[in-house]
Amino acid sequence: MRVVLQRVAHARVSVGAKTVGAIGPGLCLLLGIGKDDGERAAELLAEKILKLRIFDDEQGKMNRSIVDCSGAILVVSQFTLYGDWRKGHRPSFSTAAPPELAERLYRYFVERLRAGGVSVATGEFQARMEVTLANDGPVTFVLESSA
Repeated sequence: MRVVLQRVAHARVSVGAKTVGAIGPGLCLLLGIGKDDGERAAELLAEKILKLRIFDDEQGKMNRSIVDCSGAILVVSQFTLYGDWRKGHRPSFSTAAPPELAERLYRYFVERLRAGGVSVATGEFQARMEVTLANDGPVTFVLESSA
């Protein structure tokens, strides 16, 4: 699993003219799922994200987690994180999970985040979405779980 994680002041995802998920301060996660991923990868990644200390404490140091600061998370599925662009000019997505597996693991990952006590909004799986966000910092990380 691969995640592009951005600390945000706010974020929103829309399908057409309809907002399907929105949060205030917290994290926007673009989640890609590989064909070899399983539930253990989702568990490890969710746990890491819930404990990652990337929010400012009283001294302005990154020392608080999303749980510590009662932030929210917006999770958007993004298979293009598994695009291989090394050959030619059109990326290959052969290492991305097939839709059935990806959707199951996407939902499981969201469930694991919610089990950690965080409010989680989502996009719409396999839809063409528009993501709008205000990156706070900016703070952006790329996380990968190969479990």
